[in-house]
Amino acid sequence: MKFGFLAVCILGGSLSAPGQTSSTQKPLTADEVFKNIQVLKGLPVDQFMGTMGFFASALGYNCTNCHGDDVVGNWANYAKDPSEKLVARRMIQMVSTINSTLFQGRQAITCYTCHRGSPVPKIIPSLLEQYSEVPADDPNEAEIKARAPTTPGPDEILTRYTDALGGAPRLTALTSFIAKGSYEGFDTYHGKVPVEVYAKSTGERAVIVHTQNGDSITAFDGRNAWIMGPDRPVSVLQLGPGGDYDAIKMDSSIAFPLGLKPALSDWRTGFPTTLIDDRRVQVVQATAGGSRVKLYFDRETGLLTRLVRYAKTAVGPLPAQVDYSDYREVAGVKMPFQWRVSWTSGQSTFTLADVQPNVSIDPAKFGKPVPPAAPVVAPAKTVQ
Repeated sequence: MKFGFLAVCILGGSLSAPGQTSSTQKPLTADEVFKNIQVLKGLPVDQFMGTMGFFASALGYNCTNCHGDDVVGNWANYAKDPSEKLVARRMIQMVSTINSTLFQGRQAITCYTCHRGSPVPKIIPSLLEQYSEVPADDPNEAEIKARAPTTPGPDEILTRYTDALGGAPRLTALTSFIAKGSYEGFDTYHGKVPVEVYAKSTGERAVIVHTQNGDSITAFDGRNAWIMGPDRPVSVLQLGPGGDYDAIKMDSSIAFPLGLKPALSDWRTGFPTTLIDDRRVQVVQATAGGSRVKLYFDRETGLLTRLVRYAKTAVGPLPAQVDYSDYREVAGVKMPFQWRVSWTSGQSTFTLADVQPNVSIDPAKFGKPVPPAAPVVAPAKTVQ
């Protein structure tokens, strides 16, 4: 199920009056942008949207299941309070009370604990599930076990990854690149559209997707991050620490892997070897900003196969998965020419066709995106 960015306001409502934008670097909060926010006040907009995605995944819902069909194309209707929103507010308070009183404030219980993808939690044991074949393990749920070997350690795995890509000298020599290819996802109606990627080893990165409804841009200047798109509640959204900001910063480090190690902290190994697409992978866990991440390296090739981010939300950890494939050499360095991003609100695939290494890039590419000007409508002519 592809939920998209319309999964906006299960606990809130419509957009506030135009002009409520911030001229500073402080990110906008949900109650500054939306109306009728009662429970999740103070959350940055991107983290508020992520929380909506958490609800959608936990209940198997999309936005209209809670808000009704009349919200499609009409932001004002999100401010209404159908019964589903009233229940959701009570459920958040219930879960918060359980976690605070029984688990010392730790998010031990979430919406997913009971719902498991269903709108109504099951209360009767299923004999079918009990006596059927156990489903395959989800590699994203691999956890450290007491008897799992702690070797190889993070340094050894990362060194092997560097060597598999071409070695440190070649990675150091790659200082920038411009890539072009195609993109497809829920926001392009699953049709392929052009995409451009601009990146520098100093940390800057920008991705421009030319959707049918206008450009969708993610920009990072090494310090500040923005997202812009026709399907978002704010045309150009400044991001703060956590959530999407951590993800964008991580993508910049992956583009030039020598920056991967210093970008992360709290490295851990000791996970059991698991499988992705029937290939054995080694798991390394670390922390990026305020988000926990897991990296999966192919045991045979040493290449990065998957990255999973667990962003914090008001109701529980929100996973986002990036699968890397089709590694090819560019200036002696192996780069993934395809990656697929899966998260609770959709799935998108990036496929590169051409990469130009070590080229000059206009710094403006990494700055705050400029929204398109509104079309000028000529006044109607009077017929004499």
